[in-house]
Amino acid sequence: MIKQAIIPLAGLGTRLLPLTSVIPKELLPINGKPGLEYILDECLNAGIKEIIFIISDKKKIIKKYFYNDSFFKRIIKKKKNDNIIKSKYLKIKKFKKMIKFVYQNSPRGTGDAILKCERIVKSKYFLMLLPDDLIMKKNCSLDMIKLHKKYKSSVIASKKVSKNDVSRWGIFKVKKIDRRNFFIKDVIEKPKIKNAPSNYAVIGRYILPSKIFSILKKQRAGKNNEIHITDAIRTLIKDENKFIGHIFSGKYLDCGTLKGYINSSKEISRLSL
Repeated sequence: MIKQAIIPLAGLGTRLLPLTSVIPKELLPINGKPGLEYILDECLNAGIKEIIFIISDKKKIIKKYFYNDSFFKRIIKKKKNDNIIKSKYLKIKKFKKMIKFVYQNSPRGTGDAILKCERIVKSKYFLMLLPDDLIMKKNCSLDMIKLHKKYKSSVIASKKVSKNDVSRWGIFKVKKIDRRNFFIKDVIEKPKIKNAPSNYAVIGRYILPSKIFSILKKQRAGKNNEIHITDAIRTLIKDENKFIGHIFSGKYLDCGTLKGYINSSKEISRLSL
């Protein structure tokens, strides 16, 4: 079973400026709790036992969030009967026991970030979650782990997008299995509408093989001198490694832009009613 998850958090969050000039985007509150905690809840409920955070020196406040025991102890001492604060502290302590930290101080892409975790990843496959993508009402990671167990393969989350919007997404070339699943034959990053092989888009949930580390080590930097995870996935597919695309059934929210962040807060508030 898959017990380790990687969450890349070293990005600068420039699309959410000016908010992220002070607070990392992953700690911005969404309906009363940091967006990152929704991702952690998903991991916990999917059976993940260890979570690897990839941060930078500029985002050490994320580590402080989980290691702020003295603050909570002072507050709890003053408000002994406040069970809400106590339960929040207990939950943070539970997360803290699961988390390890890895540093990526130069922004060289998601592929480079993943490579920083090589010495920590012990299993044949691992889960990766991109925190800009929230999936509510259904545990996408849990469904993907079940699919991985069935097919003994890598799995990437997907959703259908408008054909007019394919140029905004990574797009899969597919061979259908059933209504919600397909074999991935290729991944094209932001294709022109006329060149798009489908309208099935890549969403930030991945089950990847540990052999991807050896691919990333050899991979040349791409656009913006970054190591792109998509290039490594394409190499694995060409080498006949099996990848399954899974069309998740939950509610998708994009928290990576200011408009998306505001909308996510509204949607989660509505879903909580």
